[in-house]
This record gives sequence, structure tokens and C-alpha cells, in this order.
Amino acid sequence: QVQLVESGGGLVQAGGSLRLTCAASGSIFSILAMGWYRQAPGKQRELVASLDNRDGTNYADSVKGRFTISGDNAKATVYLQMNSLKPEDTAVYTCAAEILYSGSPRDYWGQGIQVTVST
Repeated sequence: QVQLVESGGGLVQAGGSLRLTCAASGSIFSILAMGWYRQAPGKQRELVASLDNRDGTNYADSVKGRFTISGDNAKATVYLQMNSLKPEDTAVYTCAAEILYSGSPRDYWGQGIQVTVST
């Protein structure tokens, strides 16, 4: 089984920065993609950024130019550098990974971490 462990969340003032880390562990032979979702109160969950080994990176329009996703396949780890944070970035951020297993892709999810941006 695969576990995703997230770290790096917390409280930051508007304009500040945080870096989220997601490390996958377990029987991982082929990672197809890793990324970050977020969900704020009263809002639907949205994809913030993803790193797809087939297609590269993808970002939500709201974070383009401010967030950068990167990864290290050898460590099965993905990072999300968040700069110029805004109060509207406040949400629970959850790491997700798509991993090939027995010829089929399977999704795994972290527990989620809180990011709070104060005014």
C-alpha cells in the first residue's frame, strides 16, 4: 500500500510564502502523476497544481505565477512552493498521487494540511 505524508502547512501573513512537501512511501514502481488539491469552506475541491510525468506541469489559473510545483521521482516526493500568498489561498491542501498498479492507475490521497493566510 502507498502512503502520502504532507508537511509544510501553517499560518502565514498575506504576501508571505510557504512550501508544501508530499512524500510517498510504499510499493511504488510507477508514478504517473502527483499534485495538490485544495478545498476552502463553502467551495468545491479544486486542483491547484500537478506534475504529470506524461504531460508536465499544470496550474489553476488563480495560482499561476505565484505557485511552483516540482518533484523528485527518486524520492517519490513533490513540492509546492507558494509565494505571494493571498487570503483566498486559505484552504485545506491535500496531496494526491496516481500510481500504476497491476496495469491500472490508482489514486492515493494524503490526509490534508491546513494553510491559512491572514490579512
